[in-house]
Amino acid sequence: MRRKAIEELYRWKASADRKPLIVQGARQVGKTWLMKEFAKEAYKKCAYVNFEDNDMLRQLFEHDFDIQRIINSIQWTTGVTIDTDTLIVLDEIQEAPRGITALKYFKEKAPEYHVMAASSLLGIAMHHNDSFPVGKVDFMYLYPLSFFEFLEAVGEKRMVDLLMSKDWQTITMFRAKFEERLRQYYFVGGMPAVVAAFAEDGNLERVRTLQNGILDSYERDFSKHAPAIEVPRIRMVWQSIPAQLSKENRKFIYGVVKEGARAKDFELAIEWLKDAGLIYKVNRCKKGQMPLAAYEDFAAFKIFMSDIGLMGAMSKLPPQSLINGNALFTDFKGALTEQYVMQQLKTSSKLSVYYWSADSSRGEIDFLVQRDSDIIPIEVKAEENLQAKSLRSFIDKNPELHGVRLSMSPYREQDWMTNYPLYSILAIM
Repeated sequence: MRRKAIEELYRWKASADRKPLIVQGARQVGKTWLMKEFAKEAYKKCAYVNFEDNDMLRQLFEHDFDIQRIINSIQWTTGVTIDTDTLIVLDEIQEAPRGITALKYFKEKAPEYHVMAASSLLGIAMHHNDSFPVGKVDFMYLYPLSFFEFLEAVGEKRMVDLLMSKDWQTITMFRAKFEERLRQYYFVGGMPAVVAAFAEDGNLERVRTLQNGILDSYERDFSKHAPAIEVPRIRMVWQSIPAQLSKENRKFIYGVVKEGARAKDFELAIEWLKDAGLIYKVNRCKKGQMPLAAYEDFAAFKIFMSDIGLMGAMSKLPPQSLINGNALFTDFKGALTEQYVMQQLKTSSKLSVYYWSADSSRGEIDFLVQRDSDIIPIEVKAEENLQAKSLRSFIDKNPELHGVRLSMSPYREQDWMTNYPLYSILAIM
């Protein structure tokens, strides 16, 4: 399984101003695998420590931040002699008191060492006991596999190459194959263990069992890591997400979580899920003008799950929906399709993602994206419906912009808008 993030790790290693790297991401997105795989490719040795299952090393940073003592302790524990061609991997670093703070001293006192740290709940751990080493660490966020990574994992790299070529005539010739693989991705999603199992034998029941296991582990994390008073609210928000997205207007409504609920009741729960990497929060933007952040409306937002496969599992979407083809795009079609698009957009650090809706609530653009100096309004269609009234109205009011419609229809260019097939999104963004 090849992850695009490997390329980013090579850039980190070659950087003249390399700092300890913190790899963030939700549980089970493949952080440990990625770091170990990179160590195999790019270093002679790897000194790997997991603070979650090593009681003795968990106290490594409590006494002081003497780097030589820390290095010696890791060498004695791992049996690996550490030098400048060794990757030091500190996994689940949030379990070691003052572990995050210690990274600062690797940068200040021993920059010759190559150090990576990872945590599935690092965003939450930051807020507690550790002094965070601002400016002394690099960051990388790991997401579930994108659709293109999924294609490569199931042996379809040629499909990725064809999509990247933007040879729309040839792509249209093979649209049935692309749509079949896209439906599979809608069901399987991008969690590495799930994708690996599907690539091995294509067993959809096994896929769903693995997905349910991941969902169960997330719910256990609520009780383990979240403040006890927030756990019930976190569960309520989490379990409401499929219902939130299945509404025609996918704006998050507190009343869907609990009748009569208000923002102050669930704001902390939403932020906890966001910090944990389990949800994506997309705020409304009031205008399609540069910079979009200047027109952000923090009171109105949509929430998506981190992975489309997990969303299907939580929604009890049956495997038959995949086997029956278009049935997948009939029931729950809009929610799945927007989730898919958001998941792909999220993999690019170059994009700032919002959505737009009129103050009158009449008219909405599914996603409004800023890429460098470009603003791109995106309308998402689950099938071949070519009507884009909201998008057309938005472009009429903002004629300097060019619209993008993502649908199951083939490539088509018009003066005000271009239609791209859904499965090509990573080639165009």
